[in-house]
Amino acid sequence: MVSIRPLYPHPALLLEEERTGIKRTYLVVSDLHIGFESELNLRGVTVDSKYSLNTMLEELRDLIKSNQLDGVILLGDVKSTIRSISKQEWNQVPEFFRILSGHASIYVVPGNHDTYVRFLIPQNINIMSVKGMVVEETLLVHGHTMPSSARASIKRIVMGHIHPVFSRCNSVLNGRRIWLYLKVKRKMIFPGSVGTLDIIIVPSFNKDVHTMIDKRYAKSISPIINRALQYHAIEQALAVTLDGSIVADDGNVVARLLS
Repeated sequence: MVSIRPLYPHPALLLEEERTGIKRTYLVVSDLHIGFESELNLRGVTVDSKYSLNTMLEELRDLIKSNQLDGVILLGDVKSTIRSISKQEWNQVPEFFRILSGHASIYVVPGNHDTYVRFLIPQNINIMSVKGMVVEETLLVHGHTMPSSARASIKRIVMGHIHPVFSRCNSVLNGRRIWLYLKVKRKMIFPGSVGTLDIIIVPSFNKDVHTMIDKRYAKSISPIINRALQYHAIEQALAVTLDGSIVADDGNVVARLLS
């Protein structure tokens, strides 16, 4: 049996698994984009290259201590560059794992930005398949690839990749990170199956990364979500702020946030 709950006001969720009387608890976060500052520097924007890393490490350590975790699951885009490794990533990604692995076991589900990340990750870190990892009936993926048909029996998908933010120009919440909860027609994700499938889209853990992404990149939607939008498969939807406030509960409104 698996239970999942967001850790408001943090962009993280708690996954609890119980098998044969043994309970295990995992923290799940996504999209750290360590080293994204080097991309800003190339655009002429000078920022403190360690501020974001230190902020995320501090928050993760606090969450680990307060929740007595068995492990931390990172849903991809640990690093920021796509086709290379920047000097900043060479320095900071190993440092991040060295520090964090002193507090909990770490599992990495690679994302589309994690090319060559294996060269940066210490041997004591668990690197999972790019197709994701399954904890009982829950599939944990980055979200940039379609799940295998072999996973058609799962009940939910937990994913990142999209960096969901609230978008309404006249709102004080405009540009704020949000959670997205979808219930979609299962057959549109897994052809031939019946019923519905829950999808939880996790906000980016890096609070600054969405500010450096241009519109073209921001519209690079997951193929999972593309499929749901293309075939009008969203039956229910919620958009929720980091503090747990519902800001949209209409499937059409949430679809506009995604498109």
